[in-house]
Amino acid sequence: MKSRTTTPVRIVALAAASCLTLTGCLSSGSGSEAEGGDDDTITIGISLPLTGDFSEPGKGVQRGYEAWADWTNENGGLLGKDVELIVLDDQSNADRVASDYEKLINQDGVDLVFGPFSTRLVVPAAQVAQDYGFLFVEPAGAAEEVFTQGFDNLFYAAPAVANDHYDYLADHLEEMPAAERPKTAAFASMDDPFAMGTAYGLRDRLDEMGVDVVVDEVYPPNTTDFGSIAAKIADSDADLVVGGTQYQDAVNLIVALQQLDYQPRMAAFSTAPTNPEFPEAIGDKTEGIISPTGYTPEASYDSNKEFVDYYTEKNGNPPAEDEANAWTTGQVVAAAVEAVGCADADPDCQQQLIDWLRENEVDTVVGPLSWDAEGRPQGAHLIQQYVDGAIRIVLPEEAKEADLVLDKPDW
Repeated sequence: MKSRTTTPVRIVALAAASCLTLTGCLSSGSGSEAEGGDDDTITIGISLPLTGDFSEPGKGVQRGYEAWADWTNENGGLLGKDVELIVLDDQSNADRVASDYEKLINQDGVDLVFGPFSTRLVVPAAQVAQDYGFLFVEPAGAAEEVFTQGFDNLFYAAPAVANDHYDYLADHLEEMPAAERPKTAAFASMDDPFAMGTAYGLRDRLDEMGVDVVVDEVYPPNTTDFGSIAAKIADSDADLVVGGTQYQDAVNLIVALQQLDYQPRMAAFSTAPTNPEFPEAIGDKTEGIISPTGYTPEASYDSNKEFVDYYTEKNGNPPAEDEANAWTTGQVVAAAVEAVGCADADPDCQQQLIDWLRENEVDTVVGPLSWDAEGRPQGAHLIQQYVDGAIRIVLPEEAKEADLVLDKPDW
């Protein structure tokens, strides 16, 4: 085992375009040049939204990647070599993320790439990776459009695609007597494929059950004022409110709804409730809020306890879903690398890695993962809810940590 306390992680903050060409903009535990790695190092190129609309979850993914790389190096590396990450900031910009992966492959000469956060960034990034024949495992591109582009190099490192995130909740509602189900529902979603996918997957299931959709609003990703949307939802007095959200938009929408004293029977929001800062951000008025999640620190999967212990010791708090999906990305790529016995930019090596993942299942901290021909994982998300002040798994029945509370307490 190698004795190593830190992983060399180079982060390029793209606040200025000139940083792309200045090695002085790079910071790491290593003083090496930016281009590529040596024979004892496997370099992995990553672009993440460390600033801009998706910066909050983007930083979570960064923490997960860094923790995985540290753990890997402390436990023998990949193929006996140290892992080095080169991380660029795409500023939550789709054009920037494409140029970042061009740079990582062409200028930095990385051996492997990991995906960014957000469907908006995954699609252009995956296209660059496909153009160069690179394996592309990604932690956060769950919308259906990711899997309909014709990519044959892509694998989503989570249990389920966006449209299926609420399946367990929809199944539970469908099994209830019709008279006991919510009668009306209000939807507000960011104009983002992932966020809309999570919300509309549930909307379509509710529509099949005869639930009346009384509000269906879509807002731009940079929206900060939710007064008018909140007023429409409050005026509708919908039994169920569903937010197709990331992080800050969910916080702002919930605060706006609280200020109007709208009290839905049920409230569900994607992504945000799984963030550790969420309770403080909305004033500790979380009780009864529902969210799908692909991960819980309490999961009994073999590698999860080791991950949770290691991450918690390193960061001072348990990992959340974004960190877990990043770690899972590392696990998936590492499994292919160790099985095939190569990790370099050679097209034959990359194709072997892709082919191996097409045919095999990988044990991860989010459970065993396998994929269809387009890279969709063949699993389902858990449903979490804030119960007695803590977020708990409530569905499915066999995995629950608490009973689902159908009537949300006032916030």
